[in-house]
Amino acid sequence: MAKNNVSNDDLLTQIIKGIEEVKGNDIDILDLRAIDNTVCDYFVICNGTSNTQVNAIVQSIQKTVSKALKDKPWHVEGTDNGEWVLMDYVNIVVHVFQKHVREYYNIESLWGDARITSIGNNY
Repeated sequence: MAKNNVSNDDLLTQIIKGIEEVKGNDIDILDLRAIDNTVCDYFVICNGTSNTQVNAIVQSIQKTVSKALKDKPWHVEGTDNGEWVLMDYVNIVVHVFQKHVREYYNIESLWGDARITSIGNNY
């Protein structure tokens, strides 16, 4: 359970809402719960088109989650260069990439046993 007794479902909903607020692209949710020895329950992965948009996505997620759930990430790193920002909400880890960096690391392929849900966007 996340801090403040926030459910994973509520947190996922607000994270996705925060990404969509600033038009983050290619949103995938990796469900890691059926995989042994994982550090969290879910990865949320998305990308932006520039370091400015990556940081805007991160700020939007933080604002949306804080406002709706009174929760904040345990740790955030990568905002200095805005190419790959990791947001750790304990049970959910959010990866916000620039598109070319996401393609290079292709972390979805490292978690081939995860159930992946792709969120379509309307923009």
